[in-house]
Amino acid sequence: MNLDQGFFGFIYRILYPLEWVMTQVMVFFHRIFVALGMQSGPGFAWVLSIIFLTITVRIIILPFFAKQMASMSRMQALQPKMQKIQNKYKGKTDAASREAQSRETMKLYQDNNVNPMGSCVPSLIQGPVFMALFYILYAIQPIANGTRDALGGFDKTVAEEIMHTTVFGTKISTNFTSAEGSGKIIIGLFVAYMCVTMFLSQYYSLRRNMPKASIGTQQYNTQRIMAFIFPVMYIFSGVAFPFAVLVYWATNNTWTLLQMIYQVENFPTPGSAAYEAKEKRDYTKEQERRQREGLPSIEEEELQKAKEAEAELKKNGGTQRYQPSRKKKRS
Repeated sequence: MNLDQGFFGFIYRILYPLEWVMTQVMVFFHRIFVALGMQSGPGFAWVLSIIFLTITVRIIILPFFAKQMASMSRMQALQPKMQKIQNKYKGKTDAASREAQSRETMKLYQDNNVNPMGSCVPSLIQGPVFMALFYILYAIQPIANGTRDALGGFDKTVAEEIMHTTVFGTKISTNFTSAEGSGKIIIGLFVAYMCVTMFLSQYYSLRRNMPKASIGTQQYNTQRIMAFIFPVMYIFSGVAFPFAVLVYWATNNTWTLLQMIYQVENFPTPGSAAYEAKEKRDYTKEQERRQREGLPSIEEEELQKAKEAEAELKKNGGTQRYQPSRKKKRS
């Protein structure tokens, strides 16, 4: 596959400024690791440079990812109401019904401050960043072979050093088809790891962060199918691209999985399994805090408020009893 020609070649030429910066950052990290005592020239310092470049990119785009997750969470929370609207107009194909359904849907978005495109815009921003990162790793081999010019901090000497760097005895310039013996096993394990981490990221969000009312809906079934299909697609691309690209993908997928777990467990969608678990954790922490500080428990405080409100009503000649808000039973 030649990424310097055709449509992709046009895209990567547009992204050249971003690619130039990334190569300089990767070379900068390599100099730091060499200064810390690691081997110069071909060596593991280049592998660490790829990993740290990937982490740097993920940190920079973290705010965009957070916005994307927040938007997706709000959309998931609205799925039960969306389903009601869809069922209301199910089977109605006349123009008036379609317009009414569209109007009610837009009102639902407006009332809940949800932008249906909110989860897409961050992806449009992240896309060029990941494409540029992928391309500079792909370009290492043609630069080292002299079939293309230098790219930013990657001149022929640097590219050759990276080409001859090995991980577990396998050159990071090789791919599954060109590797031999144990090299195929190592690359195969990396491809398998990429598929597993991608599947876990999607499936974890689906099972833990999807509102229970949305389970079984069209959106749920679509996301479940995608959770199985996308990792399989990784197999075909994983065996074709250089090992250096797999190092990037493995690092990126690991970050995504850990970030997904943190996001779901700390900022879950209302009505989801993760949301219920967080409510229980928050309840337990609050009770423990009150106990440490010698304060009344949550139930005791509610009971005291009820008694005070009832006493106030009697004092003012009222007859209505104050009903404390019922708390969900914590297991």
